[in-house]
Amino acid sequence: MATYAIGDIQGCYHALLALLDRIDFDPAQDQLWLVGDLINRGSGSLEVLRWCYAHQASIHVVLGNHDLHALVVAAGFVRAHRGDTLDGLLAAPDKDVLLNWLRHQRLAYCAEVAPGLSYLMVHAGVLPEWTSEQVLAYAAEVEVALQGPNYLDFLAHMYGNLPNRWQDDLTGIDRLRVITNALTRLRVCTLAGEMEFQFKGELADVPAPYLPWFALKNRATQNTQVIFGHWSALGLQQQHNVYALDTGCLWGGQLTAMNLQTKAISQVPSDPSDNPRRLQL
Repeated sequence: MATYAIGDIQGCYHALLALLDRIDFDPAQDQLWLVGDLINRGSGSLEVLRWCYAHQASIHVVLGNHDLHALVVAAGFVRAHRGDTLDGLLAAPDKDVLLNWLRHQRLAYCAEVAPGLSYLMVHAGVLPEWTSEQVLAYAAEVEVALQGPNYLDFLAHMYGNLPNRWQDDLTGIDRLRVITNALTRLRVCTLAGEMEFQFKGELADVPAPYLPWFALKNRATQNTQVIFGHWSALGLQQQHNVYALDTGCLWGGQLTAMNLQTKAISQVPSDPSDNPRRLQL
């Protein structure tokens, strides 16, 4: 049995199928860890979500910002953004089943994949003061809100950049928003954990006084192997217990899988059929 982690799919269904063929994925024996942003921007959001739902016994998912955005749009709290590719999903007869399944996924996941070998998976990042145990505990707080009977209240107030740092005494939606933003939107922050959400560029261009969250010397998870995506300009990274797997398939890059037992990398190029701009020509 092999366990693979796959970077941001973002509706790139044809690339996903090609990558699964490349790694010879067998859902009866193998497991997939998906780092979030399953859907949106690629042309196959509905197909990706249907595949995930059909294979849910073989996958572990953490939610990304695009997945949460789809839930907010479906609930009617915000309009779809230009460039969103959610129309097919929102018009599908199985929309409610698929979105309900999506809403019940985690924001953080940790497991052992071989004796003595474990990983923590999030979509974006973790704040410097959080231990891996705290990451899971705080993620669970959001999961309770998202999966509970009053989930619409959470979705209605989820968006916002403030508060932009963690404090233990945060309560209510402020607390849930900081946790959600860290796990699904974080790229850079200060040593004190103050988050900045506008920067999306390359490492060399990170503006002072910010640093990549994983480069902070005071990070409590330095000895934890962390898998994440979200930062396509960062590209593939395998260093110092950090594994970044968003390699920009949507933008003409690759879709990447890492074998979690061996750390071997498999990639496929983007497929033009997954580009909605091409389909409109």
